[in-house]
Amino acid sequence: MRLEDAIITTVSGRAVPILGDDIDTDRIVPARFLKEITFANMGNYLFYDLRFDETETPKAHPLNDPHYLGARIMIVGRNFGCGSSREHAPQAIKRFGIQAVIGESFAEIFAGNCKAIGLPVVSVSDGAHALIIDHITHHSEALLSLNLDTKTLQYGAETCHVELPEARRQAFISGTWESTALLRVNMPAVLEKAKQLPYVQGFAS
Repeated sequence: MRLEDAIITTVSGRAVPILGDDIDTDRIVPARFLKEITFANMGNYLFYDLRFDETETPKAHPLNDPHYLGARIMIVGRNFGCGSSREHAPQAIKRFGIQAVIGESFAEIFAGNCKAIGLPVVSVSDGAHALIIDHITHHSEALLSLNLDTKTLQYGAETCHVELPEARRQAFISGTWESTALLRVNMPAVLEKAKQLPYVQGFAS
């Protein structure tokens, strides 16, 4: 991916509500799925034990609700992503098709892991959160638009302020969250530094 292709300034689409506070990474992706050696199938395991019973029959859950099929934004509660620091949780969310997560607050390591894969997570106030949940519950077809430039979320006729650390916001709007693309852009400097390191001289040459 080129750096310019990694720029994320807006995310728009329908939203799905995931209610509850302190939802930890073990609920986001159960531990038994961590044995896979790639993240390729993680989207299949998102909230697996909450979505399926022991016979793999779907249970009542927002991600199984056809009204929210194809949602690109997930609305969550307080302290989302707490618990284990597993990378699989944000990988599962993104690979399911979610492109942004909006909540009242997030576990810091979880938020950092989301930034590393280009998945914006932003916070809103308690009052705004309640209004957003009410809006998408009664209007599942409604489109939301998250703007990282202006730090706003538009839903229906309403607009609210969102928060995220400035360094993280800059990484999204500049594309520098994508570390491989960043290395490619700075390859001359990388090669110059490599020449100074005996253990990578073969690479530098």
